[in-house]
Amino acid sequence: MSEKSIDQLCEELLAKRERAQSGGGGKAVEKQHASGKLTARERIAKLLDEGSFVEIDEFVEHRCTNFGMETKVFPGDGVVTGYGTIDGRIVYVYSQDFTVIGGSLGEAHAKKICKVMDLAVKNGAPVIGINDSGGARIQEAVDALSGYGNIFFRNVLASGVVPQISIIAGPCAGGAVYSPALTDFTFMVDKVGIMHITGPAVIKAVTGEEVTSEQIGGALTHNSKSGVAQFYCATEDDCLRQVRRLLGYLPSNNLEDAPWEETDEDPFSVNPALRTLVPTNPNKGYNVIDVISGVVDKESFLEVQPLWARNIVTGFARVGGIAIGIIANQANYMAGCLDIDASDKASKFIRFCDAFNIPVVTFEDVPGYLPGRAQEEGGIIRHGAKMLYAYSEATVPLVTIILRKAYGGSYLGMCSKDLGADVVLAWPQAEIAVMGAEGAANIVFRKEIESATDQVAVRKQKIDEYKEAFANPYVAAARGFVDRVILPEETRGALYQALLLTEGKKEQRPKRKHGIMPQ
Repeated sequence: MSEKSIDQLCEELLAKRERAQSGGGGKAVEKQHASGKLTARERIAKLLDEGSFVEIDEFVEHRCTNFGMETKVFPGDGVVTGYGTIDGRIVYVYSQDFTVIGGSLGEAHAKKICKVMDLAVKNGAPVIGINDSGGARIQEAVDALSGYGNIFFRNVLASGVVPQISIIAGPCAGGAVYSPALTDFTFMVDKVGIMHITGPAVIKAVTGEEVTSEQIGGALTHNSKSGVAQFYCATEDDCLRQVRRLLGYLPSNNLEDAPWEETDEDPFSVNPALRTLVPTNPNKGYNVIDVISGVVDKESFLEVQPLWARNIVTGFARVGGIAIGIIANQANYMAGCLDIDASDKASKFIRFCDAFNIPVVTFEDVPGYLPGRAQEEGGIIRHGAKMLYAYSEATVPLVTIILRKAYGGSYLGMCSKDLGADVVLAWPQAEIAVMGAEGAANIVFRKEIESATDQVAVRKQKIDEYKEAFANPYVAAARGFVDRVILPEETRGALYQALLLTEGKKEQRPKRKHGIMPQ
Protein backbone atom coordinates (compact mmCIF):
# COMPACT_ATOMS: atom_id res chain seq x y z
CA MET A 1 0.00 0.00 0.00
CA SER A 2 1.46 3.31 -1.07
CA GLU A 3 2.26 5.87 1.57
CA LYS A 4 -0.30 8.65 1.81
CA SER A 5 0.78 12.24 1.39
CA ILE A 6 0.15 14.84 4.07
CA ASP A 7 -2.46 16.43 1.84
CA GLN A 8 -4.34 13.13 1.55
CA LEU A 9 -4.21 12.66 5.32
CA CYS A 10 -5.48 16.18 5.87
CA GLU A 11 -8.30 15.63 3.39
CA GLU A 12 -9.27 12.48 5.29
CA LEU A 13 -9.34 14.48 8.52
CA LEU A 14 -11.52 17.16 6.98
CA ALA A 15 -13.90 14.51 5.65
CA LYS A 16 -14.14 12.91 9.10
CA ARG A 17 -14.82 16.32 10.65
CA GLU A 18 -17.53 17.05 8.14
CA ARG A 19 -19.16 13.72 8.82
CA ALA A 20 -19.01 14.23 12.59
CA GLN A 21 -20.40 17.75 12.34
CA SER A 22 -23.29 16.67 10.15
CA GLY A 23 -24.93 14.99 13.13
CA GLY A 24 -27.65 12.60 12.13
CA GLY A 25 -27.72 13.90 8.58
CA GLY A 26 -29.87 16.27 6.57
CA LYS A 27 -33.24 14.61 7.16
CA ALA A 28 -32.67 14.33 10.91
CA VAL A 29 -31.63 17.98 11.11
CA GLU A 30 -34.72 19.03 9.13
CA LYS A 31 -36.88 17.05 11.54
CA GLN A 32 -35.18 18.76 14.50
CA HIS A 33 -35.89 22.19 13.02
CA ALA A 34 -39.47 21.19 12.16
CA SER A 35 -40.06 20.37 15.84
CA GLY A 36 -39.02 23.92 16.74
CA LYS A 37 -35.58 22.99 18.06
CA LEU A 38 -32.05 24.04 17.23
CA THR A 39 -29.37 21.41 16.67
CA ALA A 40 -26.72 20.67 19.29
CA ARG A 41 -24.05 22.67 17.48
CA GLU A 42 -26.38 25.58 16.69
CA ARG A 43 -27.11 25.88 20.40
CA ILE A 44 -23.44 25.94 21.31
CA ALA A 45 -22.69 28.53 18.62
CA LYS A 46 -25.40 30.86 19.97
CA LEU A 47 -24.45 30.33 23.59
CA LEU A 48 -20.71 30.97 23.30
CA ASP A 49 -18.72 33.94 22.02
CA GLU A 50 -18.51 33.78 18.24
CA GLY A 51 -15.81 31.40 17.01
CA SER A 52 -14.65 30.45 20.51
CA PHE A 53 -15.87 26.84 20.64
CA VAL A 54 -13.25 24.10 20.68
CA GLU A 55 -14.72 20.62 20.30
CA ILE A 56 -13.19 17.63 22.00
CA ASP A 57 -13.92 13.92 21.47
CA GLU A 58 -15.69 14.55 18.16
CA PHE A 59 -14.57 11.14 16.84
CA VAL A 60 -15.65 9.09 19.85
CA GLU A 61 -17.81 6.08 18.93
CA HIS A 62 -19.75 3.50 20.92
CA ARG A 63 -18.45 -0.05 21.36
CA CYS A 64 -21.78 -1.80 21.91
CA THR A 65 -22.30 -5.13 20.13
CA ASN A 66 -25.85 -5.89 21.27
CA PHE A 67 -28.90 -5.95 18.96
CA GLY A 68 -26.87 -5.30 15.80
CA MET A 69 -25.22 -2.17 17.20
CA GLU A 70 -21.81 -3.43 16.04
CA THR A 71 -22.78 -2.56 12.46
CA LYS A 72 -23.88 1.00 13.26
CA VAL A 73 -21.66 4.05 13.56
CA PHE A 74 -22.90 7.23 15.23
CA PRO A 75 -20.72 10.36 14.91
CA GLY A 76 -19.79 11.70 18.34
CA ASP A 77 -22.16 9.18 19.93
CA GLY A 78 -25.00 11.69 20.27
CA VAL A 79 -23.37 14.47 22.27
CA VAL A 80 -21.15 17.43 21.35
CA THR A 81 -18.60 18.39 24.02
CA GLY A 82 -15.91 21.02 24.42
CA TYR A 83 -15.13 24.46 25.75
CA GLY A 84 -15.30 28.10 24.71
CA THR A 85 -15.89 31.51 26.18
CA ILE A 86 -18.80 33.64 27.32
CA ASP A 87 -17.88 37.32 27.58
CA GLY A 88 -14.28 36.20 27.31
CA ARG A 89 -14.43 33.77 30.24
CA ILE A 90 -13.86 30.04 29.78
CA VAL A 91 -16.82 27.67 30.16
CA TYR A 92 -17.18 23.97 29.45
CA VAL A 93 -20.24 22.72 27.62
CA TYR A 94 -21.96 19.58 26.44
CA SER A 95 -24.95 19.52 24.13
CA GLN A 96 -26.90 16.35 23.48
CA ASP A 97 -27.63 15.76 19.80
CA PHE A 98 -31.16 14.50 19.28
CA THR A 99 -30.47 13.95 15.55
CA VAL A 100 -28.09 11.11 16.46
CA ILE A 101 -30.03 8.14 17.86
CA GLY A 102 -32.31 10.52 19.70
CA GLY A 103 -29.45 11.84 21.81
CA SER A 104 -29.68 8.64 23.84
CA LEU A 105 -27.04 8.12 26.50
CA GLY A 106 -24.69 5.18 26.29
CA GLU A 107 -21.27 4.39 27.74
CA ALA A 108 -19.20 6.55 25.36
CA HIS A 109 -21.76 9.38 25.42
CA ALA A 110 -21.55 9.50 29.21
CA LYS A 111 -17.75 9.38 29.22
CA LYS A 112 -17.64 12.43 26.96
CA ILE A 113 -19.85 14.35 29.41
CA CYS A 114 -17.80 13.18 32.39
CA LYS A 115 -14.59 14.33 30.70
CA VAL A 116 -15.78 17.93 30.30
CA MET A 117 -17.11 17.92 33.86
CA ASP A 118 -13.72 16.74 35.13
CA LEU A 119 -11.95 19.40 33.05
CA ALA A 120 -14.30 22.08 34.38
CA VAL A 121 -13.49 21.20 38.00
CA LYS A 122 -9.76 20.80 37.33
CA ASN A 123 -9.52 24.14 35.54
CA GLY A 124 -12.04 26.06 37.66
CA ALA A 125 -14.64 26.97 35.06
CA PRO A 126 -18.45 26.70 34.89
CA VAL A 127 -20.04 23.73 33.15
CA ILE A 128 -23.21 24.04 31.07
CA GLY A 129 -25.22 21.02 29.98
CA ILE A 130 -27.81 21.22 27.20
CA ASN A 131 -30.23 18.33 27.59
CA ASP A 132 -32.14 16.95 24.61
CA SER A 133 -32.22 13.18 24.85
CA GLY A 134 -34.44 10.17 24.51
CA GLY A 135 -32.92 8.81 27.71
CA ALA A 136 -30.80 5.77 28.45
CA ARG A 137 -29.76 3.77 25.37
CA ILE A 138 -31.64 0.52 25.81
CA GLN A 139 -29.16 -1.50 23.76
CA GLU A 140 -26.39 -0.66 26.23
CA ALA A 141 -28.39 -1.67 29.29
CA VAL A 142 -26.38 -1.43 32.51
CA ASP A 143 -23.56 0.46 30.79
CA ALA A 144 -26.01 3.30 30.12
CA LEU A 145 -27.17 3.27 33.73
CA SER A 146 -23.56 3.33 34.89
CA GLY A 147 -23.06 6.37 32.65
CA TYR A 148 -25.79 8.27 34.45
CA GLY A 149 -24.36 7.25 37.81
CA ASN A 150 -20.95 8.61 36.84
CA ILE A 151 -22.51 11.92 35.78
CA PHE A 152 -24.49 12.23 39.04
CA PHE A 153 -21.34 11.53 41.05
CA ARG A 154 -19.50 14.32 39.23
CA ASN A 155 -22.41 16.70 39.72
CA VAL A 156 -21.96 16.24 43.45
CA LEU A 157 -18.17 16.56 43.34
CA ALA A 158 -18.49 19.79 41.34
CA SER A 159 -21.17 21.22 43.63
CA GLY A 160 -19.92 24.37 45.31
CA VAL A 161 -16.67 24.19 43.32
CA VAL A 162 -17.77 25.47 39.90
CA PRO A 163 -21.20 26.77 38.83
CA GLN A 164 -23.30 24.10 37.11
CA ILE A 165 -26.09 25.09 34.73
CA SER A 166 -28.61 22.83 33.00
CA ILE A 167 -30.65 23.75 29.94
CA ILE A 168 -33.69 21.59 29.16
CA ALA A 169 -34.23 22.04 25.42
CA GLY A 170 -35.93 18.76 24.64
CA PRO A 171 -36.99 15.60 26.45
CA CYS A 172 -35.30 14.72 29.73
CA ALA A 173 -36.93 11.72 31.36
CA GLY A 174 -36.35 8.92 33.84
CA GLY A 175 -32.95 8.86 35.51
CA ALA A 176 -31.74 11.69 33.27
CA VAL A 177 -33.69 14.25 35.31
CA TYR A 178 -31.46 13.86 38.34
CA SER A 179 -28.40 15.49 36.82
CA PRO A 180 -30.24 18.79 36.23
CA ALA A 181 -31.72 18.50 39.72
CA LEU A 182 -28.21 18.26 41.14
CA THR A 183 -26.99 21.37 39.31
CA ASP A 184 -27.29 24.96 40.54
CA PHE A 185 -29.67 26.43 37.97
CA THR A 186 -32.06 24.82 35.50
CA PHE A 187 -33.39 26.67 32.45
CA MET A 188 -36.40 25.27 30.58
CA VAL A 189 -37.63 26.23 27.13
CA ASP A 190 -41.41 26.53 26.90
CA LYS A 191 -43.21 23.86 24.85
CA VAL A 192 -39.82 22.29 24.04
CA GLY A 193 -38.20 21.27 27.32
CA ILE A 194 -39.81 18.35 29.17
CA MET A 195 -38.73 16.79 32.48
CA HIS A 196 -40.45 13.92 34.23
CA ILE A 197 -39.50 10.66 35.88
CA THR A 198 -42.38 8.67 34.44
CA GLY A 199 -44.29 9.55 31.28
CA PRO A 200 -48.03 9.79 30.65
CA ALA A 201 -48.35 6.17 29.49
CA VAL A 202 -46.78 4.77 32.67
CA ILE A 203 -48.84 7.08 34.86
CA LYS A 204 -52.04 5.97 33.17
CA ALA A 205 -51.11 2.30 33.49
CA VAL A 206 -50.25 2.59 37.18
CA THR A 207 -52.72 5.18 38.49
CA GLY A 208 -55.33 5.49 35.73
CA GLU A 209 -54.68 9.24 35.57
CA GLU A 210 -54.62 10.78 32.11
CA VAL A 211 -52.07 13.55 31.73
CA THR A 212 -49.86 15.03 29.03
CA SER A 213 -46.09 15.39 29.08
CA GLU A 214 -46.53 19.17 29.12
CA GLN A 215 -48.81 19.02 32.16
CA ILE A 216 -46.45 16.94 34.27
CA GLY A 217 -43.11 18.03 32.91
CA GLY A 218 -43.38 21.27 30.96
CA ALA A 219 -41.44 24.47 31.59
CA LEU A 220 -44.39 26.22 33.23
CA THR A 221 -45.08 23.27 35.53
CA HIS A 222 -41.52 23.10 36.84
CA ASN A 223 -41.12 26.86 37.11
CA SER A 224 -44.41 27.61 38.85
CA LYS A 225 -45.52 24.43 40.65
CA SER A 226 -42.70 22.00 41.42
CA GLY A 227 -39.84 24.47 41.84
CA VAL A 228 -37.50 22.13 39.94
CA ALA A 229 -36.49 24.84 37.45
CA GLN A 230 -35.28 28.38 38.12
CA PHE A 231 -35.72 30.02 34.71
CA TYR A 232 -38.66 29.92 32.30
CA CYS A 233 -37.70 30.75 28.72
CA ALA A 234 -40.08 31.55 25.87
CA THR A 235 -37.65 30.42 23.15
CA GLU A 236 -34.24 28.81 22.83
CA ASP A 237 -32.69 32.14 21.85
CA ASP A 238 -34.21 33.70 24.98
CA CYS A 239 -32.85 30.82 27.05
CA LEU A 240 -29.29 31.16 25.78
CA ARG A 241 -29.36 34.93 26.36
CA GLN A 242 -30.52 34.38 29.94
CA VAL A 243 -27.74 31.87 30.58
CA ARG A 244 -25.14 34.35 29.35
CA ARG A 245 -26.61 37.08 31.57
CA LEU A 246 -26.65 34.85 34.66
CA LEU A 247 -22.99 33.92 34.23
CA GLY A 248 -22.11 37.62 34.33
CA TYR A 249 -22.93 37.61 38.07
CA LEU A 250 -21.05 34.42 38.94
CA PRO A 251 -17.38 33.72 39.59
CA SER A 252 -15.80 30.96 37.55
CA ASN A 253 -15.16 28.90 40.67
CA ASN A 254 -15.33 28.95 44.47
CA LEU A 255 -11.86 30.47 44.87
CA GLU A 256 -12.72 33.63 42.94
CA ASP A 257 -14.94 36.61 43.60
CA ALA A 258 -17.86 37.45 41.35
CA PRO A 259 -16.85 39.70 38.45
CA TRP A 260 -17.05 43.43 39.18
CA GLU A 261 -18.70 45.56 36.52
CA GLU A 262 -17.69 49.14 35.88
CA THR A 263 -20.54 51.64 36.23
CA ASP A 264 -21.01 55.37 35.90
CA GLU A 265 -23.69 55.37 38.59
CA ASP A 266 -22.95 57.03 41.92
CA PRO A 267 -23.10 54.31 44.61
CA PHE A 268 -24.10 56.98 47.14
CA SER A 269 -26.91 58.47 45.09
CA VAL A 270 -30.08 59.36 47.00
CA ASN A 271 -33.43 58.07 45.71
CA PRO A 272 -36.33 60.11 47.18
CA ALA A 273 -38.88 57.76 45.58
CA LEU A 274 -37.98 55.05 48.11
CA ARG A 275 -39.63 57.04 50.89
CA THR A 276 -43.11 56.51 49.44
CA LEU A 277 -42.77 52.92 48.16
CA VAL A 278 -43.37 51.08 51.45
CA PRO A 279 -46.62 52.05 53.25
CA THR A 280 -46.32 52.69 56.97
CA ASN A 281 -49.58 50.75 57.40
CA PRO A 282 -48.33 47.19 57.99
CA ASN A 283 -51.46 45.73 56.39
CA LYS A 284 -50.92 47.33 52.98
CA GLY A 285 -49.01 45.56 50.22
CA TYR A 286 -46.45 46.80 47.72
CA ASN A 287 -44.04 45.30 45.20
CA VAL A 288 -40.67 44.75 46.85
CA ILE A 289 -39.03 44.56 43.41
CA ASP A 290 -39.70 48.31 43.11
CA VAL A 291 -37.68 48.78 46.30
CA ILE A 292 -34.86 46.54 45.05
CA SER A 293 -34.76 48.32 41.69
CA GLY A 294 -34.62 51.68 43.47
CA VAL A 295 -31.53 50.62 45.43
CA VAL A 296 -29.36 48.58 43.05
CA ASP A 297 -27.60 49.65 39.85
CA LYS A 298 -30.07 50.42 37.07
CA GLU A 299 -31.46 47.35 35.28
CA SER A 300 -29.03 45.08 37.12
CA PHE A 301 -31.60 42.99 38.98
CA LEU A 302 -31.94 39.44 37.63
CA GLU A 303 -34.69 37.56 39.43
CA VAL A 304 -34.17 33.85 40.00
CA GLN A 305 -37.19 31.53 40.16
CA PRO A 306 -39.78 34.32 39.81
CA LEU A 307 -42.77 32.02 39.22
CA TRP A 308 -42.43 29.73 42.25
CA ALA A 309 -42.85 30.59 45.95
CA ARG A 310 -43.63 34.16 44.97
CA ASN A 311 -43.89 35.27 48.60
CA ILE A 312 -40.11 35.45 48.59
CA VAL A 313 -37.92 37.04 45.94
CA THR A 314 -34.45 35.79 45.08
CA GLY A 315 -32.04 37.17 42.52
CA PHE A 316 -28.76 38.80 41.62
CA ALA A 317 -27.96 42.48 41.21
CA ARG A 318 -25.12 44.97 41.55
CA VAL A 319 -24.50 47.96 43.78
CA GLY A 320 -21.69 50.19 42.60
CA GLY A 321 -20.65 47.35 40.29
CA ILE A 322 -20.42 44.80 43.14
CA ALA A 323 -22.39 41.60 42.52
CA ILE A 324 -24.81 40.63 45.30
CA GLY A 325 -27.41 37.98 45.95
CA ILE A 326 -30.80 39.21 47.15
CA ILE A 327 -33.46 37.65 49.39
CA ALA A 328 -36.63 39.70 49.90
CA ASN A 329 -40.11 39.18 51.33
CA GLN A 330 -42.76 39.99 48.73
CA ALA A 331 -45.51 41.94 50.52
CA ASN A 332 -47.72 41.73 47.42
CA TYR A 333 -48.00 37.94 47.70
CA MET A 334 -49.20 36.19 50.88
CA ALA A 335 -48.04 39.34 52.72
CA GLY A 336 -44.47 38.05 52.44
CA CYS A 337 -45.07 35.18 54.90
CA LEU A 338 -42.51 32.39 55.02
CA ASP A 339 -43.89 28.98 54.08
CA ILE A 340 -42.50 25.60 53.04
CA ASP A 341 -41.69 26.51 49.44
CA ALA A 342 -40.32 29.96 50.26
CA SER A 343 -38.00 28.44 52.85
CA ASP A 344 -36.68 25.88 50.37
CA LYS A 345 -36.25 28.48 47.64
CA ALA A 346 -34.39 30.94 49.87
CA SER A 347 -32.16 28.41 51.60
CA LYS A 348 -30.83 26.94 48.35
CA PHE A 349 -30.14 30.40 46.98
CA ILE A 350 -28.35 31.53 50.15
CA ARG A 351 -26.16 28.44 50.11
CA PHE A 352 -25.28 28.98 46.44
CA CYS A 353 -24.22 32.56 47.14
CA ASP A 354 -22.20 31.45 50.14
CA ALA A 355 -20.42 28.74 48.13
CA PHE A 356 -19.39 31.24 45.46
CA ASN A 357 -18.42 34.25 47.58
CA ILE A 358 -21.40 36.42 46.67
CA PRO A 359 -22.60 38.75 49.48
CA VAL A 360 -26.21 38.19 50.53
CA VAL A 361 -28.45 41.21 51.02
CA THR A 362 -31.82 40.60 52.72
CA PHE A 363 -34.75 43.01 52.33
CA GLU A 364 -36.99 42.12 55.25
CA ASP A 365 -40.71 42.72 55.68
CA VAL A 366 -42.08 39.54 57.21
CA PRO A 367 -45.20 39.06 59.35
CA GLY A 368 -44.38 35.48 60.31
CA TYR A 369 -44.57 31.88 59.15
CA LEU A 370 -47.70 30.92 57.24
CA PRO A 371 -50.14 29.34 59.72
CA GLY A 372 -52.37 26.37 59.00
CA ARG A 373 -52.73 22.63 59.17
CA ALA A 374 -51.34 22.05 55.67
CA GLN A 375 -48.14 23.87 56.53
CA GLU A 376 -47.67 22.11 59.86
CA GLU A 377 -48.36 18.67 58.40
CA GLY A 378 -46.15 19.47 55.44
CA GLY A 379 -43.23 20.18 57.75
CA ILE A 380 -42.91 23.95 57.94
CA ILE A 381 -40.77 23.42 61.05
CA ARG A 382 -38.05 21.46 59.24
CA HIS A 383 -38.34 23.49 56.03
CA GLY A 384 -38.24 26.77 57.94
CA ALA A 385 -35.19 25.49 59.79
CA LYS A 386 -33.36 25.28 56.45
CA MET A 387 -33.29 29.07 56.24
CA LEU A 388 -31.94 29.33 59.76
CA TYR A 389 -29.29 26.79 58.82
CA ALA A 390 -28.37 28.47 55.53
CA TYR A 391 -27.94 31.94 57.02
CA SER A 392 -26.08 30.65 60.08
CA GLU A 393 -23.75 28.54 57.94
CA ALA A 394 -22.91 31.37 55.54
CA THR A 395 -19.55 33.10 55.88
CA VAL A 396 -19.98 35.62 53.06
CA PRO A 397 -20.92 39.21 53.93
CA LEU A 398 -24.52 39.35 55.18
CA VAL A 399 -26.44 42.63 55.14
CA THR A 400 -30.07 42.88 56.30
CA ILE A 401 -32.34 45.84 55.59
CA ILE A 402 -35.56 45.86 57.64
CA LEU A 403 -38.13 47.72 55.57
CA ARG A 404 -41.18 47.29 57.78
CA LYS A 405 -42.39 44.20 59.66
CA ALA A 406 -39.96 41.87 61.43
CA TYR A 407 -42.05 39.67 63.69
CA GLY A 408 -41.22 36.72 65.90
CA GLY A 409 -39.25 33.75 64.64
CA SER A 410 -39.48 34.99 61.09
CA TYR A 411 -37.48 38.07 62.13
CA LEU A 412 -34.70 35.67 63.03
CA GLY A 413 -35.29 33.57 59.93
CA MET A 414 -34.64 36.57 57.68
CA CYS A 415 -31.07 36.94 58.96
CA SER A 416 -30.97 38.85 62.22
CA LYS A 417 -27.77 39.75 64.03
CA ASP A 418 -28.10 36.53 66.01
CA LEU A 419 -27.96 34.44 62.83
CA GLY A 420 -24.82 36.14 61.58
CA ALA A 421 -25.82 39.39 59.89
CA ASP A 422 -22.77 41.64 59.71
CA VAL A 423 -24.73 44.84 59.19
CA VAL A 424 -28.42 45.43 59.98
CA LEU A 425 -30.07 48.58 58.65
CA ALA A 426 -33.65 49.60 59.41
CA TRP A 427 -36.07 52.10 57.94
CA PRO A 428 -37.98 54.41 60.35
CA GLN A 429 -41.23 52.42 59.88
CA ALA A 430 -39.56 49.14 60.86
CA GLU A 431 -41.42 47.16 63.51
CA ILE A 432 -39.23 44.62 65.29
CA ALA A 433 -41.31 42.68 67.78
CA VAL A 434 -42.62 39.26 68.74
CA MET A 435 -45.81 39.98 66.80
CA GLY A 436 -47.92 42.81 65.39
CA ALA A 437 -49.27 45.47 67.71
CA GLU A 438 -52.91 44.31 67.53
CA GLY A 439 -52.17 40.71 68.41
CA ALA A 440 -49.69 41.67 71.09
CA ALA A 441 -52.09 44.12 72.73
CA ASN A 442 -54.82 41.46 72.82
CA ILE A 443 -52.49 39.17 74.78
CA VAL A 444 -50.55 41.60 76.98
CA PHE A 445 -53.56 43.73 77.95
CA ARG A 446 -56.28 41.07 77.74
CA LYS A 447 -57.57 41.48 81.29
CA GLU A 448 -57.66 45.27 81.10
CA ILE A 449 -59.52 45.16 77.78
CA GLU A 450 -62.04 42.56 78.98
CA SER A 451 -62.79 44.46 82.20
CA ALA A 452 -63.18 47.83 80.49
CA THR A 453 -66.63 49.38 79.94
CA ASP A 454 -65.64 50.57 76.47
CA GLN A 455 -63.56 47.65 75.25
CA VAL A 456 -63.11 49.07 71.75
CA ALA A 457 -61.66 52.35 73.05
CA VAL A 458 -59.39 50.65 75.58
CA ARG A 459 -58.20 48.13 73.02
CA LYS A 460 -57.30 50.94 70.62
CA GLN A 461 -55.51 52.78 73.40
CA LYS A 462 -53.47 49.71 74.33
CA ILE A 463 -52.60 49.02 70.69
CA ASP A 464 -51.32 52.59 70.38
CA GLU A 465 -49.33 52.18 73.59
CA TYR A 466 -47.73 48.98 72.29
CA LYS A 467 -46.92 50.61 68.96
CA GLU A 468 -45.30 53.54 70.70
CA ALA A 469 -43.25 51.27 72.92
CA PHE A 470 -42.25 48.46 70.58
CA ALA A 471 -43.46 48.91 66.97
CA ASN A 472 -40.36 50.80 65.91
CA PRO A 473 -36.68 50.12 65.20
CA TYR A 474 -35.31 52.00 68.19
CA VAL A 475 -35.67 49.35 70.91
CA ALA A 476 -33.66 46.94 68.75
CA ALA A 477 -31.20 49.72 67.92
CA ALA A 478 -30.76 50.42 71.63
CA ARG A 479 -29.79 46.77 72.13
CA GLY A 480 -27.38 46.79 69.16
CA PHE A 481 -29.50 44.41 67.08
CA VAL A 482 -29.88 47.20 64.49
CA ASP A 483 -26.67 49.00 63.53
CA ARG A 484 -28.23 52.02 61.82
CA VAL A 485 -31.71 53.46 61.37
CA ILE A 486 -31.61 55.18 57.99
CA LEU A 487 -33.86 57.25 55.79
CA PRO A 488 -35.27 55.13 52.94
CA GLU A 489 -33.57 57.34 50.37
CA GLU A 490 -30.18 56.66 52.01
CA THR A 491 -30.42 52.92 51.45
CA ARG A 492 -28.22 52.63 48.36
CA GLY A 493 -25.30 54.48 49.93
CA ALA A 494 -25.66 52.69 53.26
CA LEU A 495 -25.73 49.31 51.52
CA TYR A 496 -22.67 50.16 49.42
CA GLN A 497 -20.80 51.21 52.55
CA ALA A 498 -21.78 47.94 54.25
CA LEU A 499 -20.48 45.95 51.28
CA LEU A 500 -17.17 47.80 51.38
CA LEU A 501 -16.98 47.33 55.16
CA THR A 502 -17.41 43.56 54.90
CA GLU A 503 -15.34 43.03 51.74
CA GLY A 504 -12.45 41.46 53.64
CA LYS A 505 -14.61 39.36 55.97
CA LYS A 506 -12.91 36.24 57.32
CA GLU A 507 -14.69 33.82 59.59
CA GLN A 508 -13.45 30.66 61.26
CA ARG A 509 -15.81 27.79 61.98
CA PRO A 510 -15.28 24.52 63.88
CA LYS A 511 -13.58 21.88 61.78
CA ARG A 512 -16.00 19.20 60.59
CA LYS A 513 -16.65 16.91 57.68
CA HIS A 514 -19.94 18.66 56.89
CA GLY A 515 -22.99 19.92 58.71
CA ILE A 516 -26.33 18.12 58.65
CA MET A 517 -28.97 20.35 57.09
CA PRO A 518 -32.61 19.86 58.13
CA GLN A 519 -34.30 17.59 55.59
